Amino acid sequence: MRRFFRTAAAALTIFFCGCALGADITVGTWNIKRLGHGDQTSYKALAHVARHADLIAVQEVMNESAIDRLLLALENATGDDWSAINSHLVGSQAYKEMYSFIFNESSVAYEDGAVVYLDRGDNFIREPFSARFRSRHSGDVFAVATVHILYGRGVSDRLSEIQQLAAYWTWLGEVYPDTPRMLMGDFNLDPNNQAWAELRRTAIPLITEGATTLSSINGRYANLYDNVFVSRGSPLPITRAVIVDFPKLLGWDHEKSRAHVSDHAPIFVTLGQPSNAVNLPFVDGRMTRGQQSRGSSLGDRLTASASTGPYLEAVRGNRNSSIYHRPDCPSYEAISPRNIVLFPSEQEAVSAGYRLAGNCP
Repeated sequence: MRRFFRTAAAALTIFFCGCALGADITVGTWNIKRLGHGDQTSYKALAHVARHADLIAVQEVMNESAIDRLLLALENATGDDWSAINSHLVGSQAYKEMYSFIFNESSVAYEDGAVVYLDRGDNFIREPFSARFRSRHSGDVFAVATVHILYGRGVSDRLSEIQQLAAYWTWLGEVYPDTPRMLMGDFNLDPNNQAWAELRRTAIPLITEGATTLSSINGRYANLYDNVFVSRGSPLPITRAVIVDFPKLLGWDHEKSRAHVSDHAPIFVTLGQPSNAVNLPFVDGRMTRGQQSRGSSLGDRLTASASTGPYLEAVRGNRNSSIYHRPDCPSYEAISPRNIVLFPSEQEAVSAGYRLAGNCP
């Protein structure tokens, strides 16, 4: 049975203690071009791509009926029940859209706390939307927030909202205490722009190279506007973060894909070891550097610094033993994904109370 939830625009405080350590699911973000506007969208094609994730934050939703049609297509494609949690319409008088979290009920459950950010300072033209979810596989709880940053007339029009995301990230930590959180969406700005500096003191983007918007030239991509941010040292067991080459998955060229699906490619983030995203085609070179060709996990390649770009070999801590391992340590690859805590440096691992493994050179 498909269920819809509408949220209030007021802030909501949640009292909960817990930590998501091993969700074993795939979480995604996708700007689906003006979903519900006109009659050109192929919901069957959308479902063929979206079925490979368990939870997707969707931007540019024009109406609830579009989500209803997408859920029906997903249920026909998977045989599972799918649900959605929708925001109310947000935006200016001239243009409004909704956010939606769509999820496969066999693997993900809505936990609580669906809320549109109470933007008292009127900092966002489209206020972010967030909620907490639970993995049905592990029982772990995590928070997901999504936003569609103003495009405007140029980059300068986007910087103010980007800079306000640092305060929003802090707010998420207060509203969902002791809960791992992810911020995802269409940011309309490259993650290496200096406007990100404040947010990147405490959060890091999972995609740092390549592009997510479909060029009109077949096979080409432009602009790394879509992304997913997580806390530095996040306990989430992130094993992969990729830009999905959905035209290749559908066997379509870019012209047809842009007309009937979207001009943005989705980003899928794997938590733990699910199987539903393993064989997806990825945009060439669009993951954190070096990951695609070797098929290795993202855990050792998360971005570490706003100034240095991709951090190719992050320090891995073991949450059970409070021991950390450098990439040159013998047991670096032996830590269970559920127990990995990522640190951009040894100094940060030590500051968090971890000690170097005794078998490290």
